[in-house]
Amino acid sequence: MIASRPTRSELALLSLEAAAVAARSSFACMFSTSDEYESALIRERRARGHYNDAARRWPTVAFLGGCVAVLATVLLVA
Repeated sequence: MIASRPTRSELALLSLEAAAVAARSSFACMFSTSDEYESALIRERRARGHYNDAARRWPTVAFLGGCVAVLATVLLVA
């Protein structure tokens, strides 16, 4: 059984068809309104943990720790 190799023109045609499919899909938008886009964006960010409460506590803890350090320094120097 001998399998024939595709010719250059067939390869070029396949390449052009693939490029056309990619071009058509890049102009399409999954969302019909901005509200759909924003809700999908928020849903994805929540899935990744961007709106996690524990992550929001660290800046507060760092700020309070810095205040305690400054207060301790002032009390030691004074």
